[in-house]
Amino acid sequence: MAANELLRMENISKTFPGVKALDKVHFSLNSGEIHALIGENGAGKSTLIKILTGAYQMDPGGEIFISGKKVEINNPQDSKLNQIGVVYQDVMVAPHLSLGENFFLGKLPKKNGLVDWNLIYSKTTEILSMVDINIDPKTRVKDLPVAIQEMVSIAKIIYDKANIVIFDEPTALLTNEETDRLFEIIKDLKDRGCGIIYISHRLDEIFQICDKVTVLKDGQYIDTVSISEIDENKLVSMMVGRELVDMYNIEHNVSDEIVLDVKNLSSKGKFSDINFTLYKGEVLGFYGLVGSGRTEIMRVLFGADKCDNGEIFVNEKASSCKHPKDAMKKGFAFLTEDRKAQGLAMNLPVDFNVNMASLNLISKAGVLNPKTEQARSNHYCDQLKIVTPSIFQTVKNLSGGNQQKVVISKWLASKSEIFIFDEPTVGVDVGAKREIYLIIEDLIKNGASVILISSYLPEVMGLSDRIVVMYEGKISGIVNRNEFDVDGSMNENLLVSLASGIDTRIAEKRN
Repeated sequence: MAANELLRMENISKTFPGVKALDKVHFSLNSGEIHALIGENGAGKSTLIKILTGAYQMDPGGEIFISGKKVEINNPQDSKLNQIGVVYQDVMVAPHLSLGENFFLGKLPKKNGLVDWNLIYSKTTEILSMVDINIDPKTRVKDLPVAIQEMVSIAKIIYDKANIVIFDEPTALLTNEETDRLFEIIKDLKDRGCGIIYISHRLDEIFQICDKVTVLKDGQYIDTVSISEIDENKLVSMMVGRELVDMYNIEHNVSDEIVLDVKNLSSKGKFSDINFTLYKGEVLGFYGLVGSGRTEIMRVLFGADKCDNGEIFVNEKASSCKHPKDAMKKGFAFLTEDRKAQGLAMNLPVDFNVNMASLNLISKAGVLNPKTEQARSNHYCDQLKIVTPSIFQTVKNLSGGNQQKVVISKWLASKSEIFIFDEPTVGVDVGAKREIYLIIEDLIKNGASVILISSYLPEVMGLSDRIVVMYEGKISGIVNRNEFDVDGSMNENLLVSLASGIDTRIAEKRN
């Protein structure tokens, strides 16, 4: 044991019915160290973390040591007692309660037999100041942006004096500025002597902030190396067993045929005066800070929300989608940002999820054809390389990347023509990302059109033919590929300045 070793996990295995999720994995973490844990979806990262946090019980034979002392972690309370804190990709707070109530959940201080609200709110203000947040502690969590919710989770961990802090895809929905702020907080925790386990599919972040990296593949330990001793190609090869060359290299197939024309679209308090066109075979990117109105526009196009005024033309015909069913009939598919809440029936099997947006195509006189349903499910599982024991597996038991592929297969099965992808690779590993990009390439090759919303600049720039940049509910610019891709060198500064309101220009409309 090293003198500064905080955590050691040895021979960690976990077996689920029909699946060996972990097979004698080991992992160690030192104080003052930021240690990345990476691997493809299904590699075992989440299972290992859930064992460490008490959500899962490991198979017999494994051991966990905290500061050299063997410990038993049988539930989340045991984990907390061992000063382990975790910030999940899906922020784990009670959204309908105030900030103060969240901080003191289950341990409300009392004075003279009554809840001491003054103490709760004053202490909450003090805790929030640790991460430079100045918000009324009576504010309900659900009324805060995702980035602030995440900072609240971090503040709770700091307050609870966690010594081992796990960050699971923490930047998935953060802007560049918010990510920079998060990294400052992580480095501050490191300077305090905390050990940080950092899980991310964004390899550039691994090289930017981490000291070491441990790679898992198919539930097995591959290697642990210092960041200074490895490059991105080698790391990818360790993860997926092959090298991925030019991640965003897809064939572009834009035609001159307009499939979607949006004119003067407005929704009070969300966005105003939105004008853009989408061409057949085009990947049209949408970029902007969280809250800039990107998703809100797409919800209107898909009939999930109403607008105050404006016109929408699909294939040169006026379109009024008052309900998602209307939009689906006109050829729209909407891969939402929140796949668990809005894209999947989590407690139902893969075969139902694959077919649920297109049951009319496999039914006759209202009667479903089970053989066709299963055949289509097997087809898309093979085509998209969905890793599942069978098409009858419950979707909630799949990894995040495979869940995302099920959502995509649902819309592929619907034979849609206009695909809206909202943050399609959040929580998806590097191998699965490339597979999703190839799906997009295949869609545009076959005449479909794609609207791509992404907060990750390399992704939106690498895939898009044009990019619509949003700022505070308005389009600050529509940028052609030759403006942001100059001889293979991506001009991030142009898009960042447009998204920040620093650089404004008349929204270009291509005719």
